Amino acid sequence: MKGNENPKGASEPQKPGLTRKQELALSSLLSKPTMKEAAEAAGIGETTLWRWLQIKEFHTAYMKARRESVKQGIARLQNATGEAVSVLQEIMSDKEAPRSVRVTAAKAIIEYSIKAVEIEDMAERLAQVEAVLAQQPAKK
Repeated sequence: MKGNENPKGASEPQKPGLTRKQELALSSLLSKPTMKEAAEAAGIGETTLWRWLQIKEFHTAYMKARRESVKQGIARLQNATGEAVSVLQEIMSDKEAPRSVRVTAAKAIIEYSIKAVEIEDMAERLAQVEAVLAQQPAKK
């Protein structure tokens, strides 16, 4: 078997340079609330998991996976914005008792969606600035 192939013909490719146990540990880090639980779920010791997080390649893969998870969460929040606006409109039109909990939730979804767009815009602007700077000749 070559370097990063999965054993026994597994259908999902591994990330380059990471073992199956490390892949499982990455998944566990994203789904478990503590490092101890993540290590247990991955079938490794907590110290091993901590040591792996000190390895650049593993840490980079972990941070990339975390960013992707956050991006997916942001997309879900943004998709819920329309429903949140509908809830606000419904409550604003309702002359009966206030529904403060629903209003608070709806406002939070809208605020987080707006903030996510602002962050995405900033990231895009930063990438443009970095691209311009990368084209600048290096100073001696």
